[in-house]
Amino acid sequence: MPERVRVGMIGTSWWADGRLLPNLKSHPRATLAAICGRDPTRAAALAKKYDIPQVYDDYRAMLARAGLDAVVIAAPDDLHFAMTMAALDRGLHVVCEKPLATNAQQSRQMYEKAEAAGLKHMVFFTNRWLPPYQYLAHLMAEGYVGRIHDCTLVYLSSFGLRDPYMWRLDRTRANGALGDIGPHMIDLARWTCGEIRSVSARLAVNLRRDERPFQPANDAAMLLLEFATGVQAFMHLAHSTPPGAREYQQQFVAHGDAGTLEADLADPARVEIHGTRAGRREHLPVPAEWWGETDPAKPYDVFERQAAGCRAFVDAILENRPLSPNFYDGLKVQEVIDAALESHRTGCTVSLD
Repeated sequence: MPERVRVGMIGTSWWADGRLLPNLKSHPRATLAAICGRDPTRAAALAKKYDIPQVYDDYRAMLARAGLDAVVIAAPDDLHFAMTMAALDRGLHVVCEKPLATNAQQSRQMYEKAEAAGLKHMVFFTNRWLPPYQYLAHLMAEGYVGRIHDCTLVYLSSFGLRDPYMWRLDRTRANGALGDIGPHMIDLARWTCGEIRSVSARLAVNLRRDERPFQPANDAAMLLLEFATGVQAFMHLAHSTPPGAREYQQQFVAHGDAGTLEADLADPARVEIHGTRAGRREHLPVPAEWWGETDPAKPYDVFERQAAGCRAFVDAILENRPLSPNFYDGLKVQEVIDAALESHRTGCTVSLD
């Protein structure tokens, strides 16, 4: 096993700066060896900020010359497949941002290639490492609601109202709100309710982009999911919701034969989880031990204090142990996205069997 893991970063977005690079920098045995971005000035600025010695504007050159053990891919969705396959060809371990690719065929190739090469692979589903989500999944796994009857998952935002053009809402580059915020909620649905068996969906384009015409992807989606257990779930996603009291809304509600769980997840620092059993409603705060050394008022600090995100990825390389969430989880989420797109196109329920 290596003494240190040399990591390259592809991407220079606010997310790379605000979450991924600090996450890597905080690991005592990770070396940020190189960074690549299409804007050399931006890449050089981040290299200086995080003390990264090599700067590239071509990811192929970085993969070939930087002497890396691993790479983190935080580029737009339509670039994930080519970048990941190139990294795997070089024998590098890979973290890829969600969604894993733009379709399930690509996602399956990425997963199978990484597995065949014996390389570590991770999809950065942010919520998997946040204590409120972990505690919610724990309550579901422990049977708080008993045998699950149904589930509702909602994620609404005004993100699409910000700018006249966004690649996430361009159908030639991404799968819209379904492919952007959908992975978070689809992964949560799998995490709490099991594997998804079929999908029925209706997608919508509510926003008009007269300033810069392009092929608009969906900015709103409604999905009806059926799980292998027979449980049904309703999912509502939107990037076109005008802000009310809050810019984001995120809710999870599950009903079962023993009770109900309700979670307001819009702000991880102010999560409210309530349960009702035998007619008695109770507040279920996240226990202190789930936070460890992290201040609950600063929930994203888990990425710099715990084995979370890229820190967990580095640990898995150093200790040669399995990783989750990985490319398989990314594939299963992408299968649901593909099924939703097909369901909308045909007007039929699509089976994932």
